Amino acid sequence: MKRLLALAALIAAQPLLAAEPVSGRWVTAEKDAVISIGPCGKQLCGTIAKFLVPPPQGLDQRDVNNREEAKRSRKLLGMAILTGFSEDGDQWRGQIYDPKSGKTYRSVIKRKGANVLEVKGCIGPFCQTQVWRRSS
Repeated sequence: MKRLLALAALIAAQPLLAAEPVSGRWVTAEKDAVISIGPCGKQLCGTIAKFLVPPPQGLDQRDVNNREEAKRSRKLLGMAILTGFSEDGDQWRGQIYDPKSGKTYRSVIKRKGANVLEVKGCIGPFCQTQVWRRSS
């Protein structure tokens, strides 16, 4: 009986499918930018920390493709493209903004090892997955 209680206590102490931390600096799948992911209040967000390939209008590139005219003058460098991410089981859920299309998508991110981040952008049931690698 004591063994059964000890086993039950051990199992109860184990976290249930906790998401691996995703904070850090990540190179996008297209290898054109470094995204810095970290806390934004109680949630996580990711900002464009560095361009690896200069955008068409240079380092001062603005959010010209945004659907909201008022946001088209904001700089891409330093802008949040991952917003509102919170832990959900073994992954993180939030939204991802694509400055190339000016669209925002539902998103799921999940660590796939120490140096790999799986990033999904979804519309309805359809998702596109990218692999981002940890920045050196």
